[in-house]
Amino acid sequence: MIPVSRPHLTAEDIQAVQQALEAGYLSGDAPIVGEFEASFSAAIGRRFGVAVANGSVALDAAIHALNVGEGDEVLVPSFTIASCLFAILRTGATPVFVDSDVETWNMSPTHFASLVTPRTKALLAVHIYGLPIDMDPVMKICHEHGIAVIEDAAESHTVTYKGRQCGTFGIASTFSFYPNKAITTGEGGMIVTDDEQFKDRLRMLRNLAFRLPPGRRFIHDEIGWNFRMSSLQAALGKSQLTRMSMVTEEKRDIGLKYHRLLVGHEMLSMQPTATSYSDNKFWVAGVLLDEHLDALEVASRLRTAGIDTRPFFYPLHQQPLLANYGLARQPQLPVAERLGRDGLYLPSFVGITTEEIERSAAELVQVVDALAT
Repeated sequence: MIPVSRPHLTAEDIQAVQQALEAGYLSGDAPIVGEFEASFSAAIGRRFGVAVANGSVALDAAIHALNVGEGDEVLVPSFTIASCLFAILRTGATPVFVDSDVETWNMSPTHFASLVTPRTKALLAVHIYGLPIDMDPVMKICHEHGIAVIEDAAESHTVTYKGRQCGTFGIASTFSFYPNKAITTGEGGMIVTDDEQFKDRLRMLRNLAFRLPPGRRFIHDEIGWNFRMSSLQAALGKSQLTRMSMVTEEKRDIGLKYHRLLVGHEMLSMQPTATSYSDNKFWVAGVLLDEHLDALEVASRLRTAGIDTRPFFYPLHQQPLLANYGLARQPQLPVAERLGRDGLYLPSFVGITTEEIERSAAELVQVVDALAT
């Protein structure tokens, strides 16, 4: 079986974790955590980094730190991971779902602009699959209306928008270090920001909201979490960071190979390899099937042939849990719905061979052609 993803670990990674173990300082207060925060934020181009337990809680902490709550609206693309929705719902705010652009699969700036109201307090700007949103119009509208931007760059390590690195837009940006990301800490995430007060609030919230009075612990004036990253995670992340650019360039190369093999087929499409503002780093090799094909059947036949796949994100505006919040009635978002129904992604891990890419593509074409006849 050719897997969809496989973490890339080296002897240097293992040695770094071993050294952290030998140091005997395993908690989130270990010096290596601060070193990783500083190294990662510098690599992204932000002043401060706040390491957390995973990418999902990075979103929770960032949105909570904005003091978003009941009566507020938060704009979020429907085509993204459910962590974005959960983070909004946990604040008591109302999610407002934005449809995708048909070509890039990212949040549509045009649709986004039509949804802004006086209650709009924040936007989650999620870059999809290694290709960024067209950020200029988005940031312009947010600036004009006083909307705070949290940038979710979990799938866009080292990706640039008009030469500016993703992870440097808005008041803060979040990253994930899950095993299928450009660098991994097993689990783990990071919030980066240039705002010192926001950084201080994030660090307070991730550490059980220890704050009052100065010099004392176990006295709290608001709810916090234990979102801390361990020293072992930080040691692995700091080691992996040295190869982040190499990994994302290899991922782009993998995506380009799939693009050459598949895009000429009339029943298959992919994100563009580049736009006027960015190159696609292809965090995953996503393929959108013709709407007359059954994506579940395609995935099943590929698995029988020894090719692993994963479905695209299920649209947030169609999630059953919305009924629990009185939000079951949502407008149709046709692009996000099609992506969620007809998309899947193929093996694209670091170290995949050209032969494995060619076999995966060939098996997909064979299955599609068989189902189309």
